Amino acid sequence: MLTQNQGCPRIDSLCELNKGCTNKAPQHQRSQTGTKILQQSKMLLLMLLLLCSGNVLFAQQHSFAGKIIDSATRVPVNGVTITLMPGNHVDITDVNGNFYFKSTGPAKTITISAVGYQKRTGAINDFKKDKIFAIVSQQTQLSDVVISGNSVNPYKALSEMDVKMRGVSNSQEVLRMVPGLFISQHQGGGKAEQIFLRGFDNDHGTDIALYADGMPINMVSHAHGQGYADSHFIIPETIEKTTYKKGSYDAEKGDLDVTGAVDFHTANAISQNMFKVEGGQFNTFRVLGMVNLLGEKAKAKDQSWYAASEYRYSDSYFDNAQHFKRFNFFTKYHGKISDNNWLTVSASTLYSSWFASGQIPEYAVNEGRVNYFGALDPNEGGVTSRTNVNVQLLTTLGEHDLLKNQLYYSRYKFDLHSNFTFFLVDTVNGDEIRQREARNLYGYNGSYFHEGYLGDVKMTTDVGINARLDATDNSELLHTVNRYTLLNPIKMGDITEFSAGAYIGETFKFNPKFTLNAGLRFDQFYYKYNNKLASDTTLRGVGVYKANNNIISPKLNFYYQATDKTQFYLSLGKGFNSNDTRVVVATGGSEGLAAAYNADLGTVFKPVKSLLINTAVWYGYLSKEFVYGGDGGTVDFSGRTQRIGFDFSARYQPVSFLFFDADVNYAHGRSLDDPAGQNYIPLAPVWSSTGGVTYLSKSGFNGSLRYRYLSDRPANEDNSLTAVGYFVNDLVLNYTQPKYEIGITINNLFNVKWKESQFEQETRLRGEAPVDGVAFTPGTKFAAVAHVSYFFK
Repeated sequence: MLTQNQGCPRIDSLCELNKGCTNKAPQHQRSQTGTKILQQSKMLLLMLLLLCSGNVLFAQQHSFAGKIIDSATRVPVNGVTITLMPGNHVDITDVNGNFYFKSTGPAKTITISAVGYQKRTGAINDFKKDKIFAIVSQQTQLSDVVISGNSVNPYKALSEMDVKMRGVSNSQEVLRMVPGLFISQHQGGGKAEQIFLRGFDNDHGTDIALYADGMPINMVSHAHGQGYADSHFIIPETIEKTTYKKGSYDAEKGDLDVTGAVDFHTANAISQNMFKVEGGQFNTFRVLGMVNLLGEKAKAKDQSWYAASEYRYSDSYFDNAQHFKRFNFFTKYHGKISDNNWLTVSASTLYSSWFASGQIPEYAVNEGRVNYFGALDPNEGGVTSRTNVNVQLLTTLGEHDLLKNQLYYSRYKFDLHSNFTFFLVDTVNGDEIRQREARNLYGYNGSYFHEGYLGDVKMTTDVGINARLDATDNSELLHTVNRYTLLNPIKMGDITEFSAGAYIGETFKFNPKFTLNAGLRFDQFYYKYNNKLASDTTLRGVGVYKANNNIISPKLNFYYQATDKTQFYLSLGKGFNSNDTRVVVATGGSEGLAAAYNADLGTVFKPVKSLLINTAVWYGYLSKEFVYGGDGGTVDFSGRTQRIGFDFSARYQPVSFLFFDADVNYAHGRSLDDPAGQNYIPLAPVWSSTGGVTYLSKSGFNGSLRYRYLSDRPANEDNSLTAVGYFVNDLVLNYTQPKYEIGITINNLFNVKWKESQFEQETRLRGEAPVDGVAFTPGTKFAAVAHVSYFFK
């Protein structure tokens, strides 16, 4: 290709083509030859003139690229919106903080905006003098949110605002950051929460994919239930942002991505050290420390390393003291190891133990057999631990391409004691069970990210592969008494499950208004179960059982940027959840992967600069499947289900110091294989809402008053039993200064009586007849915890 500095050939040099012809052909032939040469010369001249003018035009359309970093930590900032005006050309920085424009066109000014940072605006020529732009943090303003056609995540603005404005004060708040997601705890603070989203009772993670810095939180073929996701190894204060998408529309996400996927991102660097002490009711206390391990010289060389640790103890609000203990340690290094390579290494460890009050029957409380906050089996509880190592290498290639490589490893142990039915089966010793496993988890994620142009169409390619190996030693389900005395084994064996996936996602930005994203994913699973129990009735005896299956998942997303303040989107996609290895080998692999089909039609818009609205109507279909009953070791059948609903979220900041947020969600779910009146989906949320008001003053006083609302919902298939809804308020008050913060957090401000978890359960008290009804775990009483934090360099 010619460039401007090469210039264009002189025109008179082309005319020399007509000179110096020595061919002695006849005159008329020489005349025809000359005419032909002249015509060819004219064509060549025209082509060269067009080529020269094209190169001059191209030279006038200069490309423009740069990098955005945080001024305090010097770490690249992802998700920053870069706008060139006039022309309204928009780009969003990648994970390495880079942005790129093929040409600036007529644009004269650039605006750099990001939630929680000061906006920068200036002449493009001034910004071109420096390829690296530092942005300064500030109090979060809703006016900084930009609705951009470059963002293919309609929840980007919501997630950025919420984590900045509300913060994360405890491990449960980590999950509640997702609008419409509800959680419940029904076996002490050490067990993973039960999750509800979009009309699904996700149990402990069966139909929602959770990640921490790209490493899966969910445990497949878990002793307690498929997809069990215990996120308590994440220290809340280390979370910098949360990204999530509802539905199964992202080709990068695979197994368990049915109702959506959530990825918690810990900070690559911290701007200051912190020491925090908490204390409150029910013998609750917590200590936390976060410190930088490298100094300012290392920061100047793009190196950061910090460590954080916490210890928590609580007896909780139950009559039977929980003696809950949790220890967490986390450390993370993030640094530039060469001009084109960034290395991130993190390690963490969790240990937790507790006693639990479990679930108690409503009828037993109503008859005065047990107190509302009492326990029928004081031996319930457990011990769990998880140690993780996570290594990520980010490489910048030519033409702004990115190559990501990630390796992770987890060592996990779980030991849970439960009694849901009391004396229903064993009228003498009781029905206590013990679920136990030890697991090694190995994994790899690799992806290649490329941005290019086909004419004026911007094309973004994301190609990747995933591999994961889970290997357990003695996954057990045991019938016990007094926790450790074995009465009889129900399940016992070793699980090996390997999965590999490959995906491609292509995003076409045809113009500033219309963007299309298409993706395709393939997943392959291999299962092996070494059954050690001859009495296992789901299998044909002891020995090794194997199976395999696979699935293809297409995705399609349309985005239309109606104005600079309004975006519409339509998303269509297929997702799936895998099933427990013990089910798959028992059924020959035929029903191992349950396909889910989802559709969203929504909009994101800002009618005024201080109001953000995100709303969507959605549809979900889940195919039939066999599921593993972790509490009984059974293989059960689950028929097809269908759900339809809508989500509405609003964020409003009328003045800089006042912020309102509200989420309203509705879901109508039914089983498709059962007759009307008997086709309700037990525990599926119908109406739910969360919201609150946050106050932030320059003097340092800040706080929030929040609510959680969950309506009544069916507790069984014929709706003869009801899981009673609740409305609960929480309050946070702080006084924050540069060197310290003091505050108080109150859960259940008005001390309402509410039921956090509810199930249909047939139970039997000692010496009595069985009763089918609702069993529940009560929600927290009024619970106040005060804290003092000290910040230092």
